[in-house]
Amino acid sequence: QARLVESGGGLVQPGASLRLSCAAFGFTLDYYAIGWIRQAPGKEREGVLCISTTGFTSYYKDSVKGHFTVSRDNAQNTVYLQINTLKPEDTAVYYCAADRGGTCRPGLEFDYWGQGTHVTVSS
Repeated sequence: QARLVESGGGLVQPGASLRLSCAAFGFTLDYYAIGWIRQAPGKEREGVLCISTTGFTSYYKDSVKGHFTVSRDNAQNTVYLQINTLKPEDTAVYYCAADRGGTCRPGLEFDYWGQGTHVTVSS
């Protein structure tokens, strides 16, 4: 019943921007912290950032600060990830995940995970 669905990925050139969406079905995102996690080819999953129920952003990786922006639209039951100035090293499958605790915390322990959306940055 409860699930998350990511969308918005694709093939883009370096320097381009993308906005990924994470829509929730079967539950209300208002009460969940939402994390964005990515898995690059041949690498382990790593957390990128997380937004709490109050809209506060926490970063798992300092390197994404200034290029990744997360926001939430509770009316649409959707969380967005804006990625600017994409680089080839940003190529990965991007997942969103929900934590019923409502606050962002270390680790990748979430209650619900999406199926992921592919982002490929290549010239």
